[in-house]
Amino acid sequence: MIYLTVGMLACTGGSASHQTPAPRAVAARGATTPPCGPGLNIRNTASDSRCFELRTYTLQGGSSADALHGRFRDHTIALFQKHGMTVIGFWQPVARLDQLVYILAYRDAAARDSAWAAFSADPEWVKTRTEIPVNVQVDNTFMVATDYSAIK
Repeated sequence: MIYLTVGMLACTGGSASHQTPAPRAVAARGATTPPCGPGLNIRNTASDSRCFELRTYTLQGGSSADALHGRFRDHTIALFQKHGMTVIGFWQPVARLDQLVYILAYRDAAARDSAWAAFSADPEWVKTRTEIPVNVQVDNTFMVATDYSAIK
């Protein structure tokens, strides 16, 4: 068993849905990614933890789960890696087939913001999201690893 999510830093969720899985829920509120990653003074967390982001996508307006999964499988994961995002994993909630859950890791909050800015502006991503439109609500939670987690 892996313990990862004790140090929850912030949770954002936009009520508005959108087609781009970029950090719009954070940006819409005029906020930035909260301090996240190594060196945080939070009890029971690893001082050398990366910044983890738990993202939950909920399909909106008749969008296709198959299109969403295909877009990640065939395009988005490679673009995440191109822009320095570490993909931890993807999950399909068994009781919510209209959702997709995944975790990304970054060196820290600044690296996260830089990676998403580059990803969002990447012409390959702009083309992909245009050719394979999927309307989702994005909820994200920023986390650091506990001091007893196997993943940091």
